[in-house]
Order: sequence, then structure tokens, then C-alpha cells
Amino acid sequence: MKIRLLYISIAVVFLTLYNSCKKETSINSTNGLLKNSSKITYAKGFDIQYFTTYKKLIIKKPYPDASKNLEFILTSSPSVKEGTLSLKTIQVPVKNIVVTSTTHIPMLELLGVEKSLVGFQDTNYISSEKTRKRIDSGFVRELGNEAAMNTEVLFELQPDVVIGFAMNSVNKTYNLIEKNGIPVIINGDWLEETPLGRAEWIKFFRVLFDKEKEADSLFRKIEQEYLAAIIIAKKARNKPSILSGAIMRNDIWSLPAGESFVAQFLEDANVNYLWKDSKGKGSLQLSFESVLDKAQKADYWIAPGYFSSKAQLIENNPHYKNFAAFKTNNIYTASTKKGATGGIIYYELGPTRPDLILKDLIKITNPNVLPNYKLSFFEQMK
Repeated sequence: MKIRLLYISIAVVFLTLYNSCKKETSINSTNGLLKNSSKITYAKGFDIQYFTTYKKLIIKKPYPDASKNLEFILTSSPSVKEGTLSLKTIQVPVKNIVVTSTTHIPMLELLGVEKSLVGFQDTNYISSEKTRKRIDSGFVRELGNEAAMNTEVLFELQPDVVIGFAMNSVNKTYNLIEKNGIPVIINGDWLEETPLGRAEWIKFFRVLFDKEKEADSLFRKIEQEYLAAIIIAKKARNKPSILSGAIMRNDIWSLPAGESFVAQFLEDANVNYLWKDSKGKGSLQLSFESVLDKAQKADYWIAPGYFSSKAQLIENNPHYKNFAAFKTNNIYTASTKKGATGGIIYYELGPTRPDLILKDLIKITNPNVLPNYKLSFFEQMK
């Protein structure tokens, strides 16, 4: 009898443990790592790890000087629950989303999930004709400006996730949104240091919508076009000198530092950017006199701040006319191509299509190597 009771006790314990494991899969259990991580080639700001029943999205650099990663569990399995790591769990594919940067719009459209967008801050900045139609039809709600998001409207929309933007770890609005049960993922694509690194953030959106194959294929094409353009640029014998930026405030000229995102474009276009040897990944703040001294004879002036005409330049500072590029009409700007409500197309689509930006720069500075290409973003300033 004792032996029989012992067998019964063991059986009960076994069945209890089995049923307990069957009901719920903890994110701390060994679910079988399928892949160590996704193939992120250029982007440094995020990573994705694949497990049997979920994916882990890791944001390595959500904002400047971030000291820790932000991690999220993405799953389509209702059995996956938050474990002792207290990671936020998001059900995918996402059905409704709010984004906070126009740079996210082209990625949603390329993946074919633009109909998931239900809200945006300051919709006037959006240039895409496809998304503008949805805004005009009332499918995308206005959520206020960057400084003050209308959380009342946001809570009415009840999106599955908000893709945010942050300069630091303190954001009262995002904290409020999360307290109301809506996950917030900080997107740090703007901190990437290379053109292809920023474009690769389309793979960030792929895991939210289960669009891995589509995103990988799209990025592969962009990468191939960009690398092919570099090879074409190297064929050019002419290597013209380049000036960039303009005086934006307090008589200080702002232009790209030598290790910056923009300087990389110019390097890949095989031109002589006059500040290519300077240090820094952001902007240089220089006096007008020092810029004039170094770049007065520059062959081209690319991206003169937010100015869109030579008349605006002269009105701001009559000494701009002393530059050779001003005299020869070799100033090119991206601020003249705008959407229906004034949004600049370059700032929206450019980060996703660095291949087109690079081809623009090559076409401007060495038009013979791309004879049939038409400029996508830049125009000659008039």
C-alpha cells in the first residue's frame, strides 16, 4: 500500500509540473534560441534576437549618452508572459501604430503597412501623397506638436505601440502613455553614423509587423544601389571641392563635421569636402570669416541650410555673393522640393533612400558618370 501511495504521489507531482509548464511559457525559460541575432550589418543602434516563441528587440542607443539598453519582447503567442526580467511584451503583428518622425512614414509604406498608422504629431510635416490621402480622409489623427502631444486623442486611438523620439531618459508624456498600458519604443535611427546604418532601421519595423522577408529584400536593394553608386563615383576623374551649410544664428556658420553622417555621403560621392579632416560626428560651428577664407573658391555649395533661393541668402548676409559657387550658380538645395503642406521631402524620404541622395550628389558634381539620372531631392538654387 505504501509503495502504491508513493507512485500516486509521484504521478500527481509530475502532472502538476507538466500542466503548469503547458499553461504558460516564461520569457526566462529556455525556449530554444533559433538564431543568436538578426543580420544587422550597418546599424549600431538596435538588434533583434529570435527565440522559439518570441523575438527580443534591443534598442542599444535610444538617445544620446544612453547608459543602458531598452528591451522588448515581441510575440504572437498568447502563452508568452512577462518573466522576472520585467521586459515589456508587445503582441505582433502590430495592428495600429503611432510614430513621431516623418522618417518612419516611408518605411511603413515600403512594407505595405501604412494603413496601420492612426496618429502623428503635426501631420503638416508629412509629404507622402499616399499618407496625406489617409490624413485628409480622417484615418490618421493629429496629435499636436513635438513639444506637447495630445494624449487625450492618443488614448482614444489606443494604438498597440507608440514609436517615440527622445533626447534623454526623462519624458513625462511617454511615462504617462506607458502608465495607461500603451508600450513606447524609442527609435534612435537618427543617431546612426552612416547612411546605410540609418536606412537599415527598416528592419526595426519588420519585427513589429512580421515582415522580415519584405524588409530584408527592400534593404538589400537599397544597399546594392548605394554600393554600386560608390563604384560609379570612383570612375570620375574630377574631384570638385565642396562647401556646405550656412549661417543659421548669431553669425555662426554651421556645417557638417568630418566624421558626420553628411560627410560620409560626400566621401562616398568621391568629392573633396573641405572639412573632411575635421573631428566630430555632428556640426562644426565656425565664423563666417574662417569659412570664406577656406571655401571662397569651392566648386560647389551643397545644402545651404534652410535657404531656398539666392535672394534669401543675400537678404540674410550680402557677403554670401563673395563665394565662387554663388557666382557660378553651383548652389544646390533640397529645401525647395516639398509636399502639399510644406514638408520637405528630403527629410522624410532621404534617410530611407540614401542611394538616391548619393546619386544626387554624384549627378551634381560629376554629371557625366550618371548621364540618364534625374535628381530626386536636390535642385539648383535660383
